[in-house]
Amino acid sequence: MRPDRARSVGESFKHVAVPYDSDEAFLGFVAPRVRAALNEGRRVLVVTCARKLTLLADELGRDAGRVDSRVSSTWYGHPHRTLAAYHEYTRGRRTLVVGEPVWNGRSEREIRQLIRYESVLNTALEPAAATMLCLYDLRQVPETVLDLEPVIHPLRLGADGEATSLRFVQPHELVLNGDRAPLPAPGDDAETVRFTARELKRLRQTVGDFARSAGMDRNLITSLVLSVSEIAANSVEHGAGYGTIAMWVQGRELICEIADPGGALDDPLPGYIPPEPESPRGYGLWISRQLCDHVELRAENGMLRVRLHMSLDA
Repeated sequence: MRPDRARSVGESFKHVAVPYDSDEAFLGFVAPRVRAALNEGRRVLVVTCARKLTLLADELGRDAGRVDSRVSSTWYGHPHRTLAAYHEYTRGRRTLVVGEPVWNGRSEREIRQLIRYESVLNTALEPAAATMLCLYDLRQVPETVLDLEPVIHPLRLGADGEATSLRFVQPHELVLNGDRAPLPAPGDDAETVRFTARELKRLRQTVGDFARSAGMDRNLITSLVLSVSEIAANSVEHGAGYGTIAMWVQGRELICEIADPGGALDDPLPGYIPPEPESPRGYGLWISRQLCDHVELRAENGMLRVRLHMSLDA
C-alpha cells in the first residue's frame, strides 16, 4: 500500500447515507457535523446545489470560509472523474465530504453509472481517513434511487444517529439491471479491424480517421484514440496477443468495441480503483473510464469485450 493511502491510526472510511425531507433537516444534519470536523482539524468539502450551499454558509457564519464548496451539477457531471477527484481530495488527509448528486434529468444509463460510482466508493476510498455523508432529498430523489440507497451505503444517519444498513451489498457483489444482459450487436455499418502488436500505431490512425469522418469534435478524438490504444495494448500484452476492434455510430455517439479472445476479468471492479504507481497493469480501463462517456465489459465464452462510448459533441 502506498504511504499516502495508509489509514490514520484507529480511523477508517465511513460512507453514510443521509435522507432528509426539509431545509431545516438538511441544516440539522450537516451544519453540526461540518463544525465538528473543522474543530478536529479536518479538511471539509461540501457538494450540493447553489441554494443549499448558501443556506449552509449562512448557518456556519465565519466557519463557512473554512469549507471547500462545489456545485453538484458540475462536480457530478462524470462519475468516474468524480471518483478520481475524491481520491485526490482525501489522499493523506483527514476529511469530511458532504455530497449530493443531481439525480433528476439523468437517463437510465447515467443513473446506473452514478449508483455504481456510489457503491464503488466503499472500496475505492476504503483506506482513506475520511467520512462521506451522501445526502438524499426525499422531496426530489427518484424512488428507484431511494430504494437502492441502503444497498450502496453501509451506514444511514437519522434522527436517532447512525445505524447499520442491513441491506448493504459489497460493491463487487452489486448487480444492477442490465449488468448481465448480452451487449447488443454492433451496428450494421460497423467498421472492423484486426490488430496485433505491430498494428497498434496503424490502429490509432484508423480510429482517429473514423472519428473525424463521423464528425466527432476534434477535442474529443485524442481521448478516444488514447482509450482505444490503452485497451488494445492490454489485449496484446496480457491477452491473446491480438484482437479486433469494431467501430460504428449510434445516434450522436461513437462506439468502439475491442474484442480479446484471450481475455478474462480477474478484477471484480475493473477500472474503478486507481492502480498503484509501481503496478505494470490496470491503467487501461482506469484511463478509459475517465476519458469516455461510458464503458461496458462482458466476458463470455473466452472472449473479453470492452465497449467504449464517446459522444460526437463536446
